[in-house]
Amino acid sequence: MSETHTTVAPEAPVFPAGRYGRRREPGRRRSKVPAIAALVVLLAALSVISVRLYRQYGDPNYDAQVITYTDITDKQLRLDFRVTVPSGGSAVCLLRARDRAGNEVAREQTTVTAAPGQRHVTVQHRMTTTGRAFIGEVLRCRPPA
Repeated sequence: MSETHTTVAPEAPVFPAGRYGRRREPGRRRSKVPAIAALVVLLAALSVISVRLYRQYGDPNYDAQVITYTDITDKQLRLDFRVTVPSGGSAVCLLRARDRAGNEVAREQTTVTAAPGQRHVTVQHRMTTTGRAFIGEVLRCRPPA
């Protein structure tokens, strides 16, 4: 009796040619340099984008907080808010009033200035509205142009 090819264990598996794609040669590894370089470039790009967005939208030197909104009538609203500015600096703040349905009934811009050596300014601003306001908001404060 003779042994057939199926009963002898070959050293490496034999696959039909072209059926399972190209086989890697044993012991050969891919270089990790291109992957590491791509990762470094990606991290650098994300860092540049983060810094740019922070400078555009995240300046903590110009922070505003609404304290209260009172004296609401069909034609006006008094908005009390506090602004943080650089010491002795000023800011331009955009204010908005909305009605119960969320429609904008007033939008005004006002400039606030801190006293020398002060970083916080408390402001009372009376807004003229086109209808009865439900809420007053400070949309943003930024450095004056």
